[in-house]
Amino acid sequence: MTVATSTTIGQRSTRHNDLRIALPPADLSFAQDEEWCVVRVNGEWREVRLHDYDELFSVPGLYEHLIYDILKCDSPARIRKLFEAELSASGAQAAALRALDLGAGNGMVGEELAGIGVEFIVGADIIEVAAEATERDRPGIYANYRVVDMTRLNQSDRRELAGYRFNCLTCVAALGFGDIPTEAFANAYNLIEPGGWIAFNIKSSFLDQNDSSDFAKLIQSVMVDKTLDVRKTQRYQHRVGTNRQPIQYTAIVGNKRRDIGNGMLR
Repeated sequence: MTVATSTTIGQRSTRHNDLRIALPPADLSFAQDEEWCVVRVNGEWREVRLHDYDELFSVPGLYEHLIYDILKCDSPARIRKLFEAELSASGAQAAALRALDLGAGNGMVGEELAGIGVEFIVGADIIEVAAEATERDRPGIYANYRVVDMTRLNQSDRRELAGYRFNCLTCVAALGFGDIPTEAFANAYNLIEPGGWIAFNIKSSFLDQNDSSDFAKLIQSVMVDKTLDVRKTQRYQHRVGTNRQPIQYTAIVGNKRRDIGNGMLR
C-alpha cells in the first residue's frame, strides 16, 4: 500500500496530527463507487470507502487530504473557472445569483462560488455530518444549509426552498452513482427560475449513447430537447482513481429553459 501522511497538506487539514492514509496497490482496480482506502486516525486504522461521506466528513481534513491532495481532484476549481467564464461572456453578474448547491458536502463548491462573487448560496445535502463539517470548516459560506432528502420534499420544505427564488444550481462530483438520484436532481433543477444558470459535472461515460442507466438517459434528454440550453461543455480529468489511473468527467454549464417533466424520469 501507498501511505500518505498529514505533513504534506495545508493548514485546514492538519487539525488531526495523526492522520495517515494508505491506498490499495495500484494494480488493483475497483468500480468508482467501490474504491476504498485505509485511514489511521489517532493511532487506529480503519477501512473507509471513498463514497462513505459521513465517515470522511467526520474527520477534519480527511476528505480534502484524500480526494484533493492525494487523488488530485480538480472539479470544484474546474467548474468555477468554466462557470465564471460563461457568466463573463454573457454579461451576467455573479452577485445577482441566488444559488442552490446540491450535494454541498462540506462546502468546497460553495467556497468557490463565494470566491467569484456569489453572495447568496444555500447548501443542500442528505447527510447531517456534511452540514456539521461545513459549519466546522467553512462557517458563513452558506446563507442556509438544509439537510433534506430532495426526493421526499414535504410541503414546508418545498415552500421554503421555492421562496429563495433560486436562479442558479450547482452540483459537483455528486451525480451518477446513487448519491443523488435522478428525482432529487430533477426536483432541485425545477426549483430554478427559467433562464437560471445550471453548472454541474458528471462522469463522461454517462454521456455515451450506449449508456442505458436512468441518469444517463435523463442528462442526455435534457440536453437534446433543450430543457437545458447548454452553453459550454468541457471534458477533463476529475481525479485519479485508487489505481492511479485518470477518471474523466465532463463539466456542463447552461441555462434552464423549462422544468424537467415527470415523463423524463421514467
